[in-house]
Amino acid sequence: MAIFRAQEVRQFSDVELQEQADKLKMELIQHHGKVSAGGATENPGRIRELRRTIARIKTEQNSRRLG
Repeated sequence: MAIFRAQEVRQFSDVELQEQADKLKMELIQHHGKVSAGGATENPGRIRELRRTIARIKTEQNSRRLG
């Protein structure tokens, strides 16, 4: 799953934003599951990237919703 920058996020449609957010959330849950089970992820920085990308998507969704 790719990490999207703000400019890329703005180009998505509303449906695409929701789909991407769902995919990223599932990936984040999988990474947290590995960590909580005592394992280590292959790329620990990926969790931070996922959280930030989800935040970018939510910010864009809120700005579209508010007008």
